[in-house]
Amino acid sequence: MTSQNLIFPAQAQVVLPVQGSDQSFPVGRVFCIGRNYPWSPDDRNSSSEFPSWFMKPNSAVFLAEGVLPFPPSTDDFCHEVELVVGIGKGGFNIRREQAESQHIWGYTVGLDLTRRDLQKLAKAHGGPWEPSKAFDASAPCSPMVPVKVCDHPRHNAIWLNVNQEERQRAVIADLLFDVPDLIATLSRSVTLLPGDLIFTGTPVGVGALQANDHIQAGISGLGEISIRVGPRPTPSSI
Repeated sequence: MTSQNLIFPAQAQVVLPVQGSDQSFPVGRVFCIGRNYPWSPDDRNSSSEFPSWFMKPNSAVFLAEGVLPFPPSTDDFCHEVELVVGIGKGGFNIRREQAESQHIWGYTVGLDLTRRDLQKLAKAHGGPWEPSKAFDASAPCSPMVPVKVCDHPRHNAIWLNVNQEERQRAVIADLLFDVPDLIATLSRSVTLLPGDLIFTGTPVGVGALQANDHIQAGISGLGEISIRVGPRPTPSSI
């Protein structure tokens, strides 16, 4: 189909800049893994069941800088810092031992932002998570870093501060299901494609954000985020 056949212009390709380069990483689908770090002493012993996963639109992804829009329809806007995997080569039923060497292009630091009150409502009524997770600007990320530059994060610290007070801290090795497991298992359910992002789960310490809060987050050896929460939307601006 040529561009003349489109009834309106197609949306622009969502991209993340590649650190230290003039290239960009084209963002495809966004897969998000549910709780994948131990939040209690029992979690480490109850991790035999693969965590739940959900999706966000790629339009939710943007470079984490400047102002983070405060979303409408929530009184409990929460942060979740995560290691994000960028897929460079897709596949179905990917073997765990080939995931890192053949299928990962790079990594970035991301925030899986959540309207927690809407998530609790969905859980209580068995409803979908999209209203709580898939809203505009809900997946800010740092620049993508190629594997050849950062290698595969394992014992790197992952952390998040709000107004210079630490809220989340762990190491990537604390993941209940590591990155090769996530890629292998996801690819048995859906064919992964180049450009797909996988948010790998967040450490304990998630909490609410308020207007004008300053978020600083990062993964050692990979990248950092510094962004300020914007004002709450007024009814006339929704």
